[in-house]
Amino acid sequence: MAEPQAIYLSDYRPPAYRIDKTELTFDLDPQATRVRARLHVTRHPESKAQAALTLHGHGLTTERIAIDGQALLESEYRIEADQLIIDRVPETFVLETEVIIDPTSNTALEGLYVSGPMFCTQCEPEGFRRITWYPDRPDVMAVFTTTVIGDRQRQPVLLSNGNPIERGELPDGRHFVTWEDPHPKPAYLFALVAGSLECVRDSFTTMSGREVALEIWVEAQNLEKTDWAMASLKRAMTWDEEAYGREYDLDLFMIVAVDDFNMGAMENKGLNIFNSAAVLANPQTTTDATFQRIEGIVAHEYFHNWSGNRVTCRDWFQLALKEGFTVFRDQSFSSSINSAPVKRIEDVALMRTLQFAEDAGPTAHPVRPDHFIEISNFYTLTIYEKGAEIVRMLSHLLGEETFRRGSDLYFERFDGQAVRVEDFVETMAEVSGEDLTQFMRWYAQAGTPQLTARSDYDAEKRRFTLTIAQQTPPTPGQEDKQPLHVPVRMGLMAADGQPVELIINGESHGTDTVLHLREAEQQWVFENVDEGAVPSLLRGFSAPVRLEYPWSRDELSHLMRFDEDGFNRWDATQRLALIAIEEMMAAHQRNELMALDARLIEAFSYLLREPTDDRAVLAEMLRLPSEAWIAEQQRRVDIDAIHGARRAAIEQLADNLFPEFESVYHANQQSEAYAPTPEQMASRSLKNVALSYLVANGEVEALNMARAQYEADDNMTDVRAALTLLAHSDRADLGDPAIRAFGERWAHDSLVMDQWFATQVTRPQADALERVRFLMDHPAFSIKNPNRVRALIGAFTQQNRVNFHRLDGEGYRLLADVVIELNRLNPEIAARMIVPLTRYHRLDEKRQALMRGELERIRAENLSRNVFEVVEKALA
Repeated sequence: MAEPQAIYLSDYRPPAYRIDKTELTFDLDPQATRVRARLHVTRHPESKAQAALTLHGHGLTTERIAIDGQALLESEYRIEADQLIIDRVPETFVLETEVIIDPTSNTALEGLYVSGPMFCTQCEPEGFRRITWYPDRPDVMAVFTTTVIGDRQRQPVLLSNGNPIERGELPDGRHFVTWEDPHPKPAYLFALVAGSLECVRDSFTTMSGREVALEIWVEAQNLEKTDWAMASLKRAMTWDEEAYGREYDLDLFMIVAVDDFNMGAMENKGLNIFNSAAVLANPQTTTDATFQRIEGIVAHEYFHNWSGNRVTCRDWFQLALKEGFTVFRDQSFSSSINSAPVKRIEDVALMRTLQFAEDAGPTAHPVRPDHFIEISNFYTLTIYEKGAEIVRMLSHLLGEETFRRGSDLYFERFDGQAVRVEDFVETMAEVSGEDLTQFMRWYAQAGTPQLTARSDYDAEKRRFTLTIAQQTPPTPGQEDKQPLHVPVRMGLMAADGQPVELIINGESHGTDTVLHLREAEQQWVFENVDEGAVPSLLRGFSAPVRLEYPWSRDELSHLMRFDEDGFNRWDATQRLALIAIEEMMAAHQRNELMALDARLIEAFSYLLREPTDDRAVLAEMLRLPSEAWIAEQQRRVDIDAIHGARRAAIEQLADNLFPEFESVYHANQQSEAYAPTPEQMASRSLKNVALSYLVANGEVEALNMARAQYEADDNMTDVRAALTLLAHSDRADLGDPAIRAFGERWAHDSLVMDQWFATQVTRPQADALERVRFLMDHPAFSIKNPNRVRALIGAFTQQNRVNFHRLDGEGYRLLADVVIELNRLNPEIAARMIVPLTRYHRLDEKRQALMRGELERIRAENLSRNVFEVVEKALA
């Protein structure tokens, strides 16, 4: 097979033809769905007069092709390399095609496929070409009218984009519904769902007084799990009106829950299709974290109605234009409802572990890539999370009011258009009067910038001088990097814990300011500063960078206690813990006793003793850095030393502070009925962190507390926390019965069984890999379902580092076997699952060789474009 070729941004050309109107008719059949398309085509004004019409398709059995009602002879068109090419066409015409597709055999879950009892679609980024011949690119926008025909008994519900305009009965027990979407859209936003579904209905009154019907469609057994999603949707609609002035533009907004789905959800115009895991919830089956995740995803997909649908991407290189902006919007929404510091902590923890690792690995790419082989490989944390950080920086640089005026102008100016990143940034520059030329480098340069800060204090002049240098390391294809515009938000904390007034060149900047780092190195002098002031740098994680500053342990303890910024209090605790854990790692490597620094124990004692108004932040501060984040700080990653030192640190904190943790645990017990409110969530989070330390102590009393919490069965958050502690303990007599009982009770609920799978395969015990293999044969597991694969294989390879990286290489072999099988079934999921095998460069030589060997074994297969691209980069 010829190697797939890269597509380059520099080769972009406008489409030769526009589609003004698209008329589709689907005659549904599980193995042979007939799709008739009428495309109203016009030559693009910039197109050459004799340009051929080129349409995309994949896996289509073509029955008929006609222009203006006249069927084409086979000599008048050609089909090659998944393209339909017609060399001679009029300036304006109607193209008719009729194709047959097989939804049941479509295990890639792109285009039209079957999930359980229903038909559904996923067309982003290029799934529409599995449905019919079409210019499947985001800058071709058309008004869609869709007629769906199905069996009245098997598909009583027939849904598509927009508003229903006609429905009726047909012979042989069939019926139809016709849908019209009045807003031009690219094909990737097309959606269709058909099956036996039940509906939960509500309504929303917009700020202009229009009534919008809201519908959530699910299988009958899931009706009681829709309340939270509906409430989240209404909160998101209200917030978008208040924060951005964006009103919904159709009479109907629908969500459908689908079990087999590659992504979390999809923002199809008017008909959002959701992975069931991202929409279904109730207290007995859903944890607090999932309630919050669902709320954020519902908001994210709804916000796309403007930032992605009404204003869309010109081409897929601009993917961060819609995703980065919308992630920023959903993060802001979630922060407004829940603990803002904790939301920031969670988002940054994801950035600093997984996205920074992506930036440092072989698949590193800019937020706007300049080339790709397979676009679905670029639905990455770099596009989403780093893209959101860039928008966040822009918001802070311009100020909220100016940013809002810029977004208003952006939506108004480009409504109904497919645009570029430059259009967004240039609009902000126009409104603010700021020169954002240098800022655009954030979109073009891959890698995580490294800030190195140092300070000097002149006691005689009472001057505190701060110097910051920036440098972005080389990444594949980008050796030399230019300085970026980096906003560094900071403050100074005096020796007595009070904030210091920041005076630069005689001008006061209050106690919190943003330094604009534009050069390779810059310096700032703060006046009238008393001795002993400690700098609080990068507050709120004001830029997606790595920061080095030589804080002492005492200075970090000072920031942990007194910093005004909740995020930086947490960050100081993480840095203090990292120092202690790295010392224990060194002892582990020397085969010496690992003793935890008494200063970290004292810091945790302070946190546990002192009253706090934000228990959610306290819970985060009490969690030690993850093994993944610790690894990101090491030049050479020692898997076993990291795991051993971190576990020993937890045990020693538990031993020294058992009474304090026990007091916190009991103080946060709740008597009121469960509710996913910020206050209750904070208490449960703190309570369960305390319980994790108590169980780590190994005392029978603590294990009995965990068993009692599990058996109380009050809510899934507490049950899952207790079950995990029991299953991960060395007490098989307690863990095994709990795991068995949980699996028997929830065998009927696939989403809860995902939690059951993940709990078992993340066990630190040496039998974890064997348990993965055993569970792959469990009736509840299916290699064809992305949720099951993520819960079992993904949880093991990403969250159980010590067992995945076994020195015998069996963890790597297991993953390679799964990737090879998924490559044939679902290439998109295969390419995502393979990522842990590509992160070998900083491991020991033996593990590097084992991982490369598995990558070579994968490369020997007949690979999809998705997997080929990742493997080639990893082995380069």
